[in-house]
Amino acid sequence: MSDNRTVAVLGPIPRDRIITHRGETFEKYGCVIYTVAALSALMGPDDRICPVVHVRKEDAGPITELLSAFPNVDTSGIRSRHDHGDVVELNYVDQNVRIERQVGFMDPILPEDVEFVLDADAFVCVPITDYEVGQSTLAYIKAHSDGLVLLDGHGPTNALTSEGQRFHRMWVDRDAWLPNVDILKMNLEEAACSWFPPTAGPDGPTFGATPSRADLTEFASHCLGKGVQAVAVTLDEEGCVVYFLDANGGLREEVVGRVPVEHVVDTTGCGDSFAAGMAFGYLEHRDFVAACRYGNAMGAQRCAGSDLAIYRSLIDTRHQMQSAYGEFAVGAV
Repeated sequence: MSDNRTVAVLGPIPRDRIITHRGETFEKYGCVIYTVAALSALMGPDDRICPVVHVRKEDAGPITELLSAFPNVDTSGIRSRHDHGDVVELNYVDQNVRIERQVGFMDPILPEDVEFVLDADAFVCVPITDYEVGQSTLAYIKAHSDGLVLLDGHGPTNALTSEGQRFHRMWVDRDAWLPNVDILKMNLEEAACSWFPPTAGPDGPTFGATPSRADLTEFASHCLGKGVQAVAVTLDEEGCVVYFLDANGGLREEVVGRVPVEHVVDTTGCGDSFAAGMAFGYLEHRDFVAACRYGNAMGAQRCAGSDLAIYRSLIDTRHQMQSAYGEFAVGAV
């Protein structure tokens, strides 16, 4: 990535209480923090990473202090004037499945919140609940910026009960969002909430089931037809699969294998880290497969430890990728 790039990161910085599948307990700030830290490790000292987030007043100081360790991070987009921010409890029942409860709620990110960073080369949107980064904000970015928009599907496929329990929801207004998204990133559960073809069996359609590879291909083809440039679906320990159109307009499907992790400590934030790696990788190489390799590498780094120092430099990340994928893992340089 050349000098003087700007990447905006939109989403919450929740105060997380995490109980891992091994019974360990962590309390820390999450979501956007992981994306920003991963980008900071990959990007240069003259680049600029701008988190755009609303937080509680009591969290503003500690969050700003935490991010002050990253010299290429601009914290001017962290706002606390409304004193609203996310507070989340995450209880893992196994390595990849967790029970979530949200007890604090940030204000949504609105068009006026992104005015200061419309010159960004990329907007990495990592909402955890459906209201945090809305369709109107993405539409505003698309209308007023040339920056790449990457959306994590976790936000629009998750909602809250009146008691704060988080649950999956069908992304029924999906097609209104897609024209404002360049890269759509999600996991299998989120993909299951996003694809509801009209065909039905004798008992009606089955929604929410784990999508087959054929389902994913059909879903991705639909998204690409609505203007999305690439759809990446993470497959847990199997890496991810990415769909995009080739130079002749044909559908390409590429499985990008995982980056091995010797000991998994905490998977919280792996998706947020993947989003950081994919956005960086695409800006660096303009290649979706190379982008997913960066995504897998940053996700693997994240789950190997519990603190932000776990992320590796660009040089070390490329060595990690070459070990996993071979000498030409990062594409043309």
